[in-house]
Formats: sequence, structure tokens, C-alpha cells
Amino acid sequence: MTIGFIGAGAVAQALGRGFAARGRAVRLSSRTPGTDAHRQWAAETVGDVSVVSFREAAEAADLLVLATAWEGTENAIRAAGPEHFAGKVVLDTTNPLDFSDGTPRLAVSEASGTIVQRWLPGAHVVKAFNTVGAGLMVDPDLPGGPPTMFLAGQDDDAKATAAEIAREFGWEPLDIGGIDRSRHLDSMAVVWILHAMRHGRGHAFKMLGA
Repeated sequence: MTIGFIGAGAVAQALGRGFAARGRAVRLSSRTPGTDAHRQWAAETVGDVSVVSFREAAEAADLLVLATAWEGTENAIRAAGPEHFAGKVVLDTTNPLDFSDGTPRLAVSEASGTIVQRWLPGAHVVKAFNTVGAGLMVDPDLPGGPPTMFLAGQDDDAKATAAEIAREFGWEPLDIGGIDRSRHLDSMAVVWILHAMRHGRGHAFKMLGA
């Protein structure tokens, strides 16, 4: 399986290493592939990995991961070609945040996953991996057992695929419903970022039950 990333920043690099370590081919993407930083990441990551253009990553991928800053997401999708996402599972890790006053707040009035699904009408979008920092996305070693990875999406099979990936990466997946529910996950991102800014350390959410 080839995993294509729209983006080549910290989130794409962390998840890309995780997929590569589990035997997947990985294609990160950028407007300017081939920089020294991209070459260094590829050289230091064991497996079939490279950094290519947005379109090349989308065309090659069996499964795609959106890992862009929110403000660049729509343009990156256009550059990749929305038609290359059709029929594929798309993990949406983006967070629609505004830091103009120095702290995070939501930059949109509707669920970000709903917006992404509208940009990619032929894809199976699942909001995932947006409620934790890049440093803990793969194999989180935290007290209290595996943390919870919250998922939202319209397609049950796509969410099952996302849940399987979450388990492989050391998480307990939890399906919270349709893609419109990603609005709640957007708000959870604000919570974890505020906590990280205040305390200066990584953390993750854990759902506990009686």
C-alpha cells in the first residue's frame, strides 16, 4: 500500500515514519519538493519514502493523509487534483485555527471535516489525528495505557480503516459519528494546544468508562 501525504511538515513526517516502519510506501508532498530538509528526512527514514509534488502523491496513493496548515489546505487539494482522491480514504488531520491574537481559536463556523468533504466529494474523509501533537502521533508511551483517537466520518468502511491505523500506531480508536461531528474534534484541538502552550509538554486524551 502507498500512503500519500498532502503536506510535508511535522505531522506528515511523524505519520510518514510510522507508516514506513510498518512496511508502507510513503509519499510526502510539497509545493517545493526536493529541498535539503526533504532530502534529509527521506535519508533518515527507513523504507520506501520520498517527497514529491502534490499531484504525484495523490496519483500514487492508495490512501491519503491531509497534513497541511488549514489556510493552505484548499489550494493544496486543488494543486493535487480532487479527482485523484476519488474513491480513496482520506485521513484529515488538519485543524482550522486562527492564532492572530497569540492563542488558538476556531477560524471557521462549521465542522472542518464537512468543509474538506465538500472539497473532495468523491473521497471518504475521516477526521483523525487532529487531537494530539505530532510528537505523540505514533507509539505514544504515556501513563494510563493507550490514549483515545477520536474519529469522525460518513463512511463506516473508511472509519474502520482509520481505526485499524490508529490501533497499529498505539491508540484506542473511538468513532463519534458523521463528518459533521468533526466540529467537536476541532474544539478539542484548541484544548490540547492551550494546555501544551501553558505547560510546555505533550499530552493526549483518554476516554474512560465505568
